[in-house]
Amino acid sequence: MKIKFSILTILLSVSIISTSCVSVNVKDNTVSHVPQESKKPKNIILLIGDGMGLSQVSAAIYYKNAKPNFERFNTIGLSKTSSNELITDSAAGATVFSTGVKTYNGAIGVDKDTIPVPTIVEHLVKRGYGTGLVATSSIQHATPASFYAHVKSRSMYEEITEFAPKSGVNFFAGGGLKFFNKRKDGKDLLASMKDNGYEVITDKLPKSPSEKNQLILLAENGMPKMSEGRGDFLPNATKLAMEKLSKNENGFFLMVEGSQIDWGGHNNEGDYLIEELLDFDKAIGVALDFAAKNGETLVIVTADHETGGFTLASKDGDYNKINPVFSTTGHSGTMVPVFAKGPGAELFNGIYENNEIYFKMMELLK
Repeated sequence: MKIKFSILTILLSVSIISTSCVSVNVKDNTVSHVPQESKKPKNIILLIGDGMGLSQVSAAIYYKNAKPNFERFNTIGLSKTSSNELITDSAAGATVFSTGVKTYNGAIGVDKDTIPVPTIVEHLVKRGYGTGLVATSSIQHATPASFYAHVKSRSMYEEITEFAPKSGVNFFAGGGLKFFNKRKDGKDLLASMKDNGYEVITDKLPKSPSEKNQLILLAENGMPKMSEGRGDFLPNATKLAMEKLSKNENGFFLMVEGSQIDWGGHNNEGDYLIEELLDFDKAIGVALDFAAKNGETLVIVTADHETGGFTLASKDGDYNKINPVFSTTGHSGTMVPVFAKGPGAELFNGIYENNEIYFKMMELLK
């Protein structure tokens, strides 16, 4: 047994050395193995299912009337979601993805000392990439805000909005209109967006992209629930964003959030959560279809944390009936899945800290 073990150890060591180079992030003391032969993507689409743990993903298998798009991935990893607290919130969870910095709950694009940290969007805007943010929440909500704003608290919606006009983001789609035109300070930030070259759309999602940067705000605050008639906003906005951003010869970065998976978890409403999860799965399908045709796009699907302690239990002891149940109205500290497909996908295998997702994306976009 000792001989077999030593031979296996040698083989594994040789395999790791021959296929990887080791990069160390000194600040956070994390180590990642980056395969030397990894192809670099031109574009990255990061889809975040807010509050989406493995049980939420499993719901797509049982409640979708077709094969879920989650099953189209071959590369799957696990992300450890803790930031400064053992259990993270969406602000700290998204700031980890956008900056690589672990910070306190409620932080938007700032470190634990409230010092602004450049986001992946800001880095790429300076390099001439196309950038876009799509959400079923308001665009000032924790996840999208963390990619373009820097404030000490996620509740500072009006202050977050002030970052939008000069953000350089080419495509915004979601809710949050009132924080532009019904502000306590009386400012008209829709006019500021137009002054900075944006086409402002507040009635419906256009069928084709504009040559101008676009700000699409279809709700005063968050978008309606699926049960309230939101329809295919998320997959259609994702498609529109890709059509627009793919015209950039340098490449693009697009973040798409299924925001209300989280809200269904907080409410402990199984039907709400599942409807939002299946809508998010549609958006994943749109992204994967684009990537399959494009050939230069990496699609990453993950979550900032799990919400609700959601699980799929048996109903009244009947093992042929599923009963969605919850253990909390808050977040949990469980690991969340990371799905990846396209050039560089192999970097996302394994178990790693959540901020490694940022460093892996930045490494691939060098």
